[in-house]
Amino acid sequence: MTLYSCCLILLLFTWNTAAYGPNQRAQKKGDIILGGLFPIHFGVAAKDQDLKSRPESVECIRYNFRGFRWLQAMIFAIEEINSSPTLLPNMTLGYRIFDTCNTVSKALEATLSFVAQNKIDSLNLDEFCNCSEHIPSTIAVVGATGSGISTAVANLLGLFYIPQVSYASSSRLLSNKNQFKSFLRTIPNDEHQATAMADIIEYFRWNWVGTIAADDDYGRPGIEKFREEAEERDICIDFSELISQYSDEEEIQQVVEVIQNSTARVIVVFSSGPDLEPLIKEIVRRNITGKIWLASEAWASSSLIAMPEFFRVIGSTIGFALKAGQIPGFREFLQKVHPKKSTNNGFAKEFWEETFNCYLPDGSKNSPASTSFHKGHEEGLGTGNGTAAFRPPCTGDENITSVETPYMDYTHLRISYNVYLAVYSIAHALQDIYTCTPGKGLFTNGSCADIKKVEAWQVLKHLRHLNFTNNMGEQVDFDEFGDLVGNYSIINWHLSPEDGSVVFEEVGHYNVYAKKGERLFINENKILWSGFSKEVPFSNCSRDCLPGTRKGIIEGEPTCCFECVDCPDGEYSDETDASACDKCPEDYWSNENHTSCIPKQIEFLSWTEPFGIALTLFAVLGIFLTSFVLGVFTKFRNTPIVKATNRELSYLLLFSLLCCFSSSLFFIGEPQNWTCRLRQPAFGISFVLCISCILVKTNRVLLVFEAKIPTSLHRKWWGLNLQFLLVFLCTFVQIVICVIWLYTAPPSSYRNHELEDEIIFITCHEGSLMALGFLIGYTCLLAAICFFFAFKSRKLPENFNEAKFITFSMLIFFIVWISFIPAYASTYGKFVSAVEVIAILAASFGLLACIFFNKVYIILFKPSRNTIEEVRCSTAAHAFKVAARATLRRSNVSRKRSNSLGGSTGSTPSSSISSKSNHEDPFPLPASAERQRQQQRGCKQKVSFGSGTVTLSLSFEEPQKNAMANRNTKRRNSLEAQNSDDSLMRHRALLPLQ
Repeated sequence: MTLYSCCLILLLFTWNTAAYGPNQRAQKKGDIILGGLFPIHFGVAAKDQDLKSRPESVECIRYNFRGFRWLQAMIFAIEEINSSPTLLPNMTLGYRIFDTCNTVSKALEATLSFVAQNKIDSLNLDEFCNCSEHIPSTIAVVGATGSGISTAVANLLGLFYIPQVSYASSSRLLSNKNQFKSFLRTIPNDEHQATAMADIIEYFRWNWVGTIAADDDYGRPGIEKFREEAEERDICIDFSELISQYSDEEEIQQVVEVIQNSTARVIVVFSSGPDLEPLIKEIVRRNITGKIWLASEAWASSSLIAMPEFFRVIGSTIGFALKAGQIPGFREFLQKVHPKKSTNNGFAKEFWEETFNCYLPDGSKNSPASTSFHKGHEEGLGTGNGTAAFRPPCTGDENITSVETPYMDYTHLRISYNVYLAVYSIAHALQDIYTCTPGKGLFTNGSCADIKKVEAWQVLKHLRHLNFTNNMGEQVDFDEFGDLVGNYSIINWHLSPEDGSVVFEEVGHYNVYAKKGERLFINENKILWSGFSKEVPFSNCSRDCLPGTRKGIIEGEPTCCFECVDCPDGEYSDETDASACDKCPEDYWSNENHTSCIPKQIEFLSWTEPFGIALTLFAVLGIFLTSFVLGVFTKFRNTPIVKATNRELSYLLLFSLLCCFSSSLFFIGEPQNWTCRLRQPAFGISFVLCISCILVKTNRVLLVFEAKIPTSLHRKWWGLNLQFLLVFLCTFVQIVICVIWLYTAPPSSYRNHELEDEIIFITCHEGSLMALGFLIGYTCLLAAICFFFAFKSRKLPENFNEAKFITFSMLIFFIVWISFIPAYASTYGKFVSAVEVIAILAASFGLLACIFFNKVYIILFKPSRNTIEEVRCSTAAHAFKVAARATLRRSNVSRKRSNSLGGSTGSTPSSSISSKSNHEDPFPLPASAERQRQQQRGCKQKVSFGSGTVTLSLSFEEPQKNAMANRNTKRRNSLEAQNSDDSLMRHRALLPLQ
């Protein structure tokens, strides 16, 4: 009784299991059963379930020819394996395949049948009864298509560790092995696809896009990954919308409004064909053109979207497609399908009716599913091409090759090949179990599974360690996440000129194995935008910034919306849409357009520029004039004028002026280290030498004339050697200053970039401004002392003192160098050298002109004044002037005393000094006769005072007469004229010096 009850229960479970699940299925018995989930329909009919009666199963609508082809690929692979003598010999694979209708509910309904069968097998009732009708459990499932559907199925199958190998679910969420333990797939996950989409947008230099994603586990993760990649590439997203095939009309209208009002021309879509179809239909109705659609692989080749009537709207589609595979013999297998021949395929009948737009009258004899389906057609509820009308009956003799449907489009087998590969992956896992050697297995202690009693979890274990070579010679092995890494083909939608259909032209590929930056390849010559144009469309928030500009941020706008800002001076950009301008190297400056850097202009006081030429000419003129004066003085070196000016010191003075004029030339030309170190010391030493000569020369004459009675001591003290020694000592101090300067902080050539941006001023860095100050300060100190002595000597004879001219030359010197200080501090660049050159030349010309030009004039043009008598007369006149002043001063004192005592008027001077009161000689001689007489007898000078004129005369006829005159003068002079005698004695003392 117990055995009978168990067998009855088992039969009931067996019958219920066989009948459980969707009625329409493809099923075949075998030793091992594989499950299959395919979208034979695109969706289900919307039906309001008010629950007033028992709910009925929803009806699947809109036949999917590609889904049926994928189902055929699974059946073809199983039959090919069953007929293989090497793969699973003596074993037969069976299958149970259901239609998911592209919905989660239908997929779960089919999945429950797999799980229920496995649960019965877990009861181990075979020991109680031997039931011939027992159906083996499903040890693996191939499917499903959409990632959202696979997610739901994987959660259920994972509870029982039933391996699921998907051929089209690419969501990256499914790589989470903690949640989806038994999920594997023969399609790459969307992580690579999202990266490839971002690479394409970056390739075409787009940065302003919109995104649309299916509101499921496929669209949301895919578009989220794309956002991450876009953010890394500075790609901005104008809008982001979610869609579904079950969205109401109002939601679709809202999404279309967003698309129509957006300035983004590129739209990235992560969706399946059925979810995108309602949106595309509304866009076509509104005729929204000019958009570029970037399609994910789920709809890039969808027959629902790639329709000629939609092409004017989506003709610019660029999409991703899986790598096509080759399945030998599959074409012939597809052509053999027939409802009468395909007895194990419950979907063949509907396929035939949809292909030829007819109905099979004997369909009710096949299955209950066929009966219900046929009833729907009779009531006008047919799908596909015959939706709006009744269909004629099928003859059964129709030719499948005479009708063009996606079913027969076997030119690019992508998903079909993935299905084929998924079946072979399971078969090779079973082959590993079949050929397993005990002790080398994957289970405890190296044990092996029994192929006749294999369980789903054992197959899953072998799938995780699978490694085999497919029919194309490629290695197949799942990674730790259950994924196969594959490449993508990039397709562009074209309109066929032959029949007007949409064809997918391969225009590139994406190699995920290549290193970053080399993965994407696109042949732009093959791409047609909007079906005819070769010009790449523009999809940027802002126009490209040309070279020479950079992108400027607009407040409140995305980073892709920017304004073009000109690069500042000194910076450049040589590329379009530069984020920032690059600074030019130190010695370069940006060109006018800021597109490149050009060498900066080099500026210094050049020999070739007009200013430099002018200064050079003045310096050469000064050297020439100084040389000319030196030549004149050398030629007339024995004349009284040259002798009276201290001939040797004059030579040294002229030499120093030559050095001054020459030193100015070191300031012209490109500064070098040696010229920078030479020019300031040369200038300083030359001027100190010049002023030292003037100082010693002036001070010597002044001291001699101020001495009471010049003695041999004065002559010795002011000898020529001592004069040169003093000049050397004064110059040596300047030399010491220069040596210390050059040792501690030597000047050097310096490229100054700071004064003007576009110009490099090559100047001399003085090293130490304090040292330069000491050099100029010491020079000015000597000049001040010289000015003091020159001013004090202003009343000496002209032939000796040159006081007026030296004083004037020192005034010029001070004016020049006092003006030099603010001018030097306020100028920059080459003008610093120019200011110093001008100062040197001005001071040098002032000294040369004031000291020597009057003497050269007398020597060359007034030779009558260049005589010994003229010189002596001038000296004697000075002596008599001093004596006369002293005499008149004492006479005035004596007169005042006499007046106070009532005495008589004081006596007048002796015959050598005669008084004339306001009258002239009654018989004046001509000027030439008078000059001749003075040269023969002596000279006369008139000295004017407040009350009259005193005429001084001195005769130089013979030495004897001169001596006699001197003795007579001594006798006649009184004590009141003692000062006059002292002055004459100075004259006699100075005569040898002349």
